[in-house]
Amino acid sequence: MSSVLVVGGGPVGLAAASEARLAGFSSVTVLEARDGPIDKACGEGLMPGALPLLARLGVSPRGFPLRGVSYRSSTAHVDHLFADGHGLGVRRTTLSAALHDRAVSLGVTFVSSRVESISQDSSSVTAGDHTADWMLAADGLHSTVARLLNLQLPAPRARRRYGLRQHYRVEPWSDLIEVHFNRFGELYVTPTADGMVGVALLARRGTDFGTALAASPSLAARVAGASPASELRGAGPFRQRTRARTAGRVLLVGDASGYVDAITGEGLRLGFDQARVAVSAIAVGDPQAYERDWLRVTRDFRVLTSGLALAASSPLHGAIVPLASRLPRVFAGAVERLAR
Repeated sequence: MSSVLVVGGGPVGLAAASEARLAGFSSVTVLEARDGPIDKACGEGLMPGALPLLARLGVSPRGFPLRGVSYRSSTAHVDHLFADGHGLGVRRTTLSAALHDRAVSLGVTFVSSRVESISQDSSSVTAGDHTADWMLAADGLHSTVARLLNLQLPAPRARRRYGLRQHYRVEPWSDLIEVHFNRFGELYVTPTADGMVGVALLARRGTDFGTALAASPSLAARVAGASPASELRGAGPFRQRTRARTAGRVLLVGDASGYVDAITGEGLRLGFDQARVAVSAIAVGDPQAYERDWLRVTRDFRVLTSGLALAASSPLHGAIVPLASRLPRVFAGAVERLAR
């Protein structure tokens, strides 16, 4: 079978590379300029729907089993346990290393390279010195490939939110993904398997992490005195839009294809699913099939997350947890829909 260039060596790019090899593509090359397992400021919780997508690749990272989700504020809280199976709290570097090792075992080639130009014709696509039959661009929120191909759309400035993440060396106190809402934003608490807890803040640009943490006293008390286990890392803005997911022989996957908000923690599950359907599309030489499948696999995420993100960045922010606690079945239904 033909050849594939994968731009981006993060988890979604690595998953796409492995998918391509498992689908029978004879040559798969990952172009990535960064060294080692790639980190990112994120919640590090894999929803239950992500685990079968990893299993189909032969990847089973070490992690902390997660039984459900808990939304919490100063006045209310609501918990939902996943109806079937569990999620997994996994350090991003641990996940990246596991996916990298699997890609290597499948014969994926890695080249340290930045993509600064793209050209293509009816039968091939070229990035710098590398040419293949197809390109899968998984180069993240601020995709160079999407920009070079004029696929990016401006993000609404009023709804831009950013992330900050800090790990603490403290034993996990819960097997739920806790989401603490306060006046600054949301704090996502994800236990990992190495005796740590990751706390990720989702808020407007310029929000101070320590100030936001102190605004959720119960959480601040849990990590008080614990030594930081990583540097404070940032990411964003998360709101990204694209006019299309395909351009000729190039397909955008993961965050590069567009992203609503990190509020539901669905980025990786969606990215793995997009990698699967993108490879299926190019395997039969029909990139437009990916455009249709992308709309299908992201529909729930785009609809539910857009509504929740809009509420979270509006005066309704403080009402989200009290309302969810009064409507537990609605909350459970939304969590289950996104978790799968």
